[in-house]
Amino acid sequence: MEDVARMAGVSRTSVSLVLNKKPGHGIPESTVRRIHDAARELGYRRNAMAAGLRSSTTDTIGLISDVVATTPFAGQMLHGAQEMAWKARKLISVINTEGDPEVERAAVTQVLERRMEGALWATMYHRVIPRPRGLDGIPVVLLDARTEDGSLPSVVPDDLGGGRAAVAHLVAAGHRRIAFVNAEDGVPAAILREQAYREVLAEAGIAFDPSLLLLGEGTPGGEQAGLRLLDRPDRPTAIFCFNDRMAMGVLRAARRLGLSVPHDLSVVGYDNHEVLAPWMDPPLTTVQLPHLEMGRWGTEHLLALIDGRIDPAAPPEQKRMPCPLVIRDSVGPPRR
Repeated sequence: MEDVARMAGVSRTSVSLVLNKKPGHGIPESTVRRIHDAARELGYRRNAMAAGLRSSTTDTIGLISDVVATTPFAGQMLHGAQEMAWKARKLISVINTEGDPEVERAAVTQVLERRMEGALWATMYHRVIPRPRGLDGIPVVLLDARTEDGSLPSVVPDDLGGGRAAVAHLVAAGHRRIAFVNAEDGVPAAILREQAYREVLAEAGIAFDPSLLLLGEGTPGGEQAGLRLLDRPDRPTAIFCFNDRMAMGVLRAARRLGLSVPHDLSVVGYDNHEVLAPWMDPPLTTVQLPHLEMGRWGTEHLLALIDGRIDPAAPPEQKRMPCPLVIRDSVGPPRR
């Protein structure tokens, strides 16, 4: 800093005020430019650790996830978080725990010992989780997860709204006999998407048929459910699937039975899995999981908490991010 001051012909204090971006320093713009030019020429780099000790801030956010960081499917959450953090000149330190409680505890310790300003706690899919332990001293926002009591701000997909959009699209295409292949484990997404399925059928005056609601898991489960639904005289004309992998299984079942999609059967998935949905035959109509938008919103909200722009006494916001319908070629009118 003394070298920069000497080259720019100013005091060391002026250099400190300019390079540390202190507001209201009153230094003329021509002098500011001269200081920056000298810093560039000399290759000056600010000592972030020393600055952090002086200011009690580190410009770093922790992101603790289960398997989000190592799974391309949900990686857009990291992309959205990084994008918003960088706009605020913050860095994100990502710790992937693989769901190991010991690693989670170590991650929390690292966030606190390294004096990170806040933490994002992300999960691979929409879950209700216990409040993360040990992070009570800093702002925390949950991504793709929420606590039962709503004691922390969170952002999750609007699975009810997305499911309604999917089934309503089939109803609008003229279908009356619509099946649903749901997940087996009863996660919030499965509960909400089934609720959406039942609601839209009732609103359309379509009686719920229990034989058209089956459980599956992944592509094999989708294929098995598809065979059970389609190899019968009163088969459905459309199938809504819990996710795109199950929809892929249903498409396989249809081909095995000599059925054409969407001529003989319409199919809608969920997730808009980028390596699956656009490349199926035909390309799959599906519902977008808003991973990118959740990452952006969660980070913006965390930064507002850190900066004091949100009243800490206000009830924590529970954000439901819209899940838009992505229309491709797997839905058509029912065959007469």
